[in-house]
Amino acid sequence: MQPDIQSVSEGIPHSWDTEGLDVGAYLRRIGYDGPVEPTAGTLRALQRAHIDAVPFENVDVVLRRGVSLETADLQRKIVRAGRGGYCFEHNLLLGAVLERLGFPVTRFLGRVRRGSNRVRYRAHALLVVVADGRRWLVDAGFGDEGPLAPVPLVAGAEAEVGGWRWRVATEGGQWVLQSLHEDGWFDLYSFREERHFPVDFEVSNYYTAHSARSTFTGPLIAMRGTEDVRHLLRGRHMTTSFPDGRSEVTELTGEETLTALRDVFKIRPTAEEESLLLRHLSVASPAKNR
Repeated sequence: MQPDIQSVSEGIPHSWDTEGLDVGAYLRRIGYDGPVEPTAGTLRALQRAHIDAVPFENVDVVLRRGVSLETADLQRKIVRAGRGGYCFEHNLLLGAVLERLGFPVTRFLGRVRRGSNRVRYRAHALLVVVADGRRWLVDAGFGDEGPLAPVPLVAGAEAEVGGWRWRVATEGGQWVLQSLHEDGWFDLYSFREERHFPVDFEVSNYYTAHSARSTFTGPLIAMRGTEDVRHLLRGRHMTTSFPDGRSEVTELTGEETLTALRDVFKIRPTAEEESLLLRHLSVASPAKNR
């Protein structure tokens, strides 16, 4: 007997909850006091301000607290408590803000590549936003190598900030976001324009935050990209990269790692969290690929 589709779907949200969002508090959190009209200029400024202000980190996952994607919880954690998060948190919060400001927003799930051809599960959240009559790929949650500005969603279109460049390519009916490396274009992730519902993000987020095969359930991770430098922390190893191709890897002590969280990544753990993180850093396992 076929299931009753209506009863199966009952209680599962099919639209995004944005009404409870305090847009003013969010704008204060990211230090933005510029125009809020739904233009490409506003979009670019908001994305940049978000990336500069909100850290990319997996502290809650490392401490086994789980990650909620409810708008109220995103607001409590990132806006009120001044914390950060990973892609689902960054981009779903930013998407909610953009919708409230009048931008048409579509949320997608992508497959992370980071130069690999291996097919991975859909572990990345991203946005496609319409502004000034054009569609833009907007992503404030990819971490160190993520785009610092919207990229036009047109095959071959590029964006450049400081010494970094990104490009959108097409491949077999899907989009691929690339970053320019010293030896050529490097695939960051791919995605198809398929309709996704909140429950799809919930499933992907749950796996990412709980599976032993997920990158984020292993080492402490923090990332930050600016016009001039990219920082990637995995456990007690910090990689610093520059636009000219130079890269430095530094092994840190536990205390130095906590200092880096505060000074480099703008993360402010509580005293209790610092104690728990120090314990984790002393026994952390090697990084895995998400």
